[in-house]
Formats: sequence, C-alpha cells, structure tokens
Amino acid sequence: MLRAGEVTKVYGGTHALKGVDFDVAPRRVTALFGENGAGKSTLMKILAGIERPTTGHVELDGRPVRLHSSRDAADQGISIIHQELSLCPNLSIQDNLFLAREVRTAYGSIDRRAQREATAAVLRRLEEDVDPDRLVGDLRLGQQQLVEIARALLQRARVLIMDEPTSALTAPEVEVLFRVIRELTAAGVAVVYISHHLDEALEIADDVVVLRDGRLVATARADEVDIRWIVEQMVGRDQDTLFPSREPVLGEEALAVRRLTVADPGVPDRLAVNGLSLSVRAGEIVGIYGLMGSGRTELLETLAGRLRPSSGEILLEGTPLHEAGIRDRIERGVVLVPEDRQRDGLVQTMSVGQNLSLAALGTFVRGLFVSQERERAAVTRTIADVTVKTSGAQAAIGSLSGGNQQKVIIGKALLTGPRVLLLDEPSRGVDVGAKADIFELMAAQARRGLAVLFTTSDAEEALHIPDRLLVLARGALVGEFRRGELTREELMRVSDGGTQDGSS
Repeated sequence: MLRAGEVTKVYGGTHALKGVDFDVAPRRVTALFGENGAGKSTLMKILAGIERPTTGHVELDGRPVRLHSSRDAADQGISIIHQELSLCPNLSIQDNLFLAREVRTAYGSIDRRAQREATAAVLRRLEEDVDPDRLVGDLRLGQQQLVEIARALLQRARVLIMDEPTSALTAPEVEVLFRVIRELTAAGVAVVYISHHLDEALEIADDVVVLRDGRLVATARADEVDIRWIVEQMVGRDQDTLFPSREPVLGEEALAVRRLTVADPGVPDRLAVNGLSLSVRAGEIVGIYGLMGSGRTELLETLAGRLRPSSGEILLEGTPLHEAGIRDRIERGVVLVPEDRQRDGLVQTMSVGQNLSLAALGTFVRGLFVSQERERAAVTRTIADVTVKTSGAQAAIGSLSGGNQQKVIIGKALLTGPRVLLLDEPSRGVDVGAKADIFELMAAQARRGLAVLFTTSDAEEALHIPDRLLVLARGALVGEFRRGELTREELMRVSDGGTQDGSS
C-alpha cells in the first residue's frame, strides 16, 4: 500500500537515511525497530508528509506521490501518532480531536453536538471514561496519549503510523489499544508500529524491520524472531550486556520516608500515596515498580518538594525535609529527573548547554555575574560524563534524539551535586542502547556513593536493575524484594494486589 524507495535524507553533514527501501502492507502490522538516531522518526516523517526525502521516492498504491505536508498525507489516508504529544492543553478533548477539522452545520457554524458524540464514541472504543469537554491539560499523561490515538482514529486512515503509542499507557490500556489495532488491520488498514518495548511490539506485529545508522539492516516475519535477535540487529551486541552487573557497597541511610500520605492532585479526596514507609542507603539503587495509578510519580514528586504530603515524614540523613521547598531540597542534595521530559525536564528554547547548567546556575556565580568559563567547563565535562551525542553545547535541545535529551536531564540533575538522585521512569521512550547507557549512569552514581531511587513500569528493568525492588499498588507498599528473588510472573501478580505465592 505504501512504499519508500531508495530514500536518502541529509541534514547538513548528517546522513539520517541512507538508501532505505521500506514497504507497508494492508492488513498487517509492521514493527519498526532501531536505536534513537537510527532514522526511524525521519523515515516516518517522510511517509507522513512532514519531511521531504533528499533523494528517493514514495509510492502509494503503486503510484509515485509527492506529499507536501502532513495535511496532504492525511487527505490521502496516511496518519501519524507522534511520540511527543502534539496536543493543546488549554483546549478540551473534543476541540483537540477536531482542531482544523471541525464538523460544520448546514449554516457553517461548528456542530459541537456532533463533535461531542463522535468524541464520546471514540473514547468508548478506547474504553476511556472521560468527559469530552474536559481540558486536555487536566488529564494524566497516559490519558493524553489516548487522546492523541483517538484523534488518529477519527481520521479513518488507510495507513496508520504509531510512534511509541504505549510509552505512558497502563497494561490494560495497552490491551485495549491492541484490540483496536487488530480491528483496524482486519478492516484493511496498514499499521506501522514503532516501540522501544520490544516484547510488546512483537506481540502485535506481523512483520519486523530493523534500522541501524540510517540503513535498513534486517527484515523478518515476527513469528520467526525473538527479542534477543532484534536487540543484536539494533545495537550489534548481545542483550545480556544491556544490564550492568554490580556488587553494591552500602553506606548509611540517606533517605527515609515514614508513614507518608499524599492526596491525589487530580482527585483530592483520593490518596495517591497511603501510609508508605521506605529507606534508601548511600550507594544503593532502589527501584519502585507499579502500574499506572499506583502512586509512583506522586511519591517522587513529594520527595522532590513538588507536592505537599498530608502526613508523614521525609528525612535526609536524619534531617526532616517537610518544610523545604524544591529549591531548598536541591541545595540540600535531593533532585528529581521527571517523567515527562518535554513538559517538566527541558526548556525547548534553550541550547543543550543551557539546559544542562540551568539547575546549578547559582554555583557558577562570581560576584554579580555568571562565570561563563566555569559554566562551559562544567557543561563540557557533563556532556562527556553522561555520553550525550551532540554537535556541541550550543546545539538546539530539539535536535537531539529522545535518549540524548533524557541524558541531558540526568546530567542537569547531576550538576547540582546531589546526595539522593530521584528518577521517574528514566528510560521511558528511549531505545535499548540509550537505556543501557542510562542504567550504567545510575550504577556509576551509586558507586560514587549516591542513593538512587527510580520508578519503572518495565518488568525487565524492575527485575534486573535495582539492588532492592519495592512494589506499589494503589499507593501502598505490597512487596519488597532483592535482585533475583522474583520472576516476571510473580512481579505481575504482586503488583496487581496479589502475593508472591498467588493468594490475594
């Protein structure tokens, strides 16, 4: 149905794509894999009319086409769901779904009743019980991602490109999305599915395509390959090397939480964190695993000072923190790498170097001025330490891949000189190579004596990365395990409110 033939894309001196042939067939899901920077998003932007190829061509139904814009592509039946959300938070769900595609009455006015009914219908299809008139900015990240998916479904595309559609979804929401995808392919739609969740993508895929360094390096039927094969094709190394091995050397207790209770900021009469106690020692990596709604993010945002607890204690090396704001906590050594890097972690109008130094800017002040020499030296050192792939500190932050943007946020946190490093879903939306780099960064900081506390919704990460794993369900601690004590099946059972032996 859709084909890229010998497509090359050059940005200045960078060859993002190098003679790629890529075919999309009706009634099939084609999973596209590759590290950040492999060329996946560039190829999809060309197929969706957002970018034009430097050389090569695009065919639709066997005929060459020139796609001048995303609107042009959508009019020809090609729709894309972007990895980074492109919603207007100050508009309602229905206004976002019909933005620039409003339904008109016979008199030319907007038919809001028809739009509301269509919005309600597509939300029901996604099993999301949300008022169509609710502001998108008031939704949690996973619900915003479903709104992005709903907008694509309303366009009735013949070719649907999904770039990381499940990065913020819960397991039940993923199941609903997969049901919708199967309905679409049964109706003749061709689906391109990009995901860093390899096992998840293999479950829904019919065909597998792997890009590496701008070239197509492997294709196969999904039922003929496994995750190990995909990883080896993507990064050229064995999957077992992605998780760092370590023997922790533990120091004194760095962070202690006692009977912490936090109200849900979206639903104040509900508790996001309910009487939770935990501790993290210097040199230790503690992981928190939980499904969406378990209280993971609310817990870390409370520790960082963004949310106020209803009750309980937070102690940093024995000193209470409950009166300290975000700035004070950073100065005392507690810093957070947030879940939503675009909204909370980066300033898009700033360069790579400006983003890196932002939280620690006060340390470079001499008299009335910022010492640019000290700032440049610190930024250069941090870029090397956290292995950011960039043309330089002056590069626009938007020019980096998702994985490298995440490294910038981690580097920004480390420049503050923390004693406790909090990371909320640090590997969300990044490829396996960048994940390995981030995990090694966490291990290196623990070896330096930092206390590391991170959240994850990825079972493999939960089982392999932390020295100690805490499992949350509905705001409460339901399990605590050392590395190697738990299987994937047991983890799923415990996180759903059961016990390790299967009882409830």
